[in-house]
Amino acid sequence: MAHPSDSSAGSARASAGNRLDPWYSSYADRSLGMRASEVRSLFAVANRPEVVSLAGGMPNIEGLPLDFLAEMTARLLRDRGPKLLQYGGGQGEEEIRTQIVEVMRYDGIHAHPDDVIVTTGSQQALDLMTQIFINPGDAIVAEAPSYVGALGVFRAYQAEVIHTPMDDHGLIPSALEETLRRAEALGKQVKFLYTVPNFHNPAGVTLSLERRPQVVEICRRHGVIILEDNPYGLLGFDSEPLPALQTFDPDAVVYLGSFSKIFAPGYRVGWALAPHAVTQRMVLAAESAILSPNMMGQLSIAEYLKSYDWFQQVKEYRSMYRERRDAMLESLAEYLPSSTWTVPDGGFYTWVTLPEGLDAHAMLPRAVTHRVAYVSGTAFFANGEGRDYMRLSYCYPTPENIREGVRRLGTVVEAEKELVNMFGAQRRTPPGSTVEYPSTETI
Repeated sequence: MAHPSDSSAGSARASAGNRLDPWYSSYADRSLGMRASEVRSLFAVANRPEVVSLAGGMPNIEGLPLDFLAEMTARLLRDRGPKLLQYGGGQGEEEIRTQIVEVMRYDGIHAHPDDVIVTTGSQQALDLMTQIFINPGDAIVAEAPSYVGALGVFRAYQAEVIHTPMDDHGLIPSALEETLRRAEALGKQVKFLYTVPNFHNPAGVTLSLERRPQVVEICRRHGVIILEDNPYGLLGFDSEPLPALQTFDPDAVVYLGSFSKIFAPGYRVGWALAPHAVTQRMVLAAESAILSPNMMGQLSIAEYLKSYDWFQQVKEYRSMYRERRDAMLESLAEYLPSSTWTVPDGGFYTWVTLPEGLDAHAMLPRAVTHRVAYVSGTAFFANGEGRDYMRLSYCYPTPENIREGVRRLGTVVEAEKELVNMFGAQRRTPPGSTVEYPSTETI
């Protein structure tokens, strides 16, 4: 077969597309809408030691019992090496699925291992769910703002994302009702609601107990299944988990969980709990993509859950993250008094509203120059909105670094306010445009 650049037809395709990529015009339409995550795009500069990163959502795993894990892994390899290093079933090993059922009891869920599928983190579960439900042009309702990783998946499958508002108590039921009615009136086929009810990423808020059954009932009436993403549910600072949405109607909710935040992300083990027929379709889709999930990760986590006081470890994480949350809130009050922010009861993030006229997207390169990084609110909206907001993460930096990072950020915000006062609101960059970060050599 001739290379496209060696034929007149190929040359025509290349000239019609991108001259730097001779295959440009051969890509599927859905691939052309893909773009880099604003969070990932920051990594090159945010990971420099002199930059205080309040951007990423990496869990702090320094407190893990590494000696225990090393001995446990060595024992597993000695005793069960042939199984650990072999292919497994596409749904995941029953051993870990049984353990997952026990973990979900903390959310009030009573499930059967047959309705659980093990995935490569909950991110793969998001992908599988979207793959089996979404045709190009179908609609997904998601909170405003919403998790950037989910928005990327929805975009890749050519879904239309319709945002619905939140407040300090999470998703607003009356607004959800109106959003679904309006979509139906416009002839849109809404396939599911995507929601992060606990310690929301990025907003940091939690859906109240009162609203949970209301949200489920509204979606049931409109024939919309719920995709409940709950990676942070066990990381509440002052209370036990609220009942999952799944507990109000197990046949109307697909529940996603992950060991990345309560154990370690490097194992890449998450799961989905779904109505049985949905689970089976997810298994078929997963087998087509990866054959089987990571056996080493599955059995290592199963052994950890059986042989270590994992919930005590979670409690230690809670205490650590609470201290860092407190450092973040205290620093915001001291250094960004003209901004407002959410007060998270758990999880990793707070959502900051900037003073009027400031553009978080345009301000980011200047913040990086001052050796502090955050994520612009634009990353968390499908429609280019969010420039008045930024997500700040407190999970990974030490309390001292959090305070220093917020101090630096406060300096940037004050300078931006002075410019706005002198020259008017910042020039808004077009939706979907990229931010040019300073080179690492100049930081």
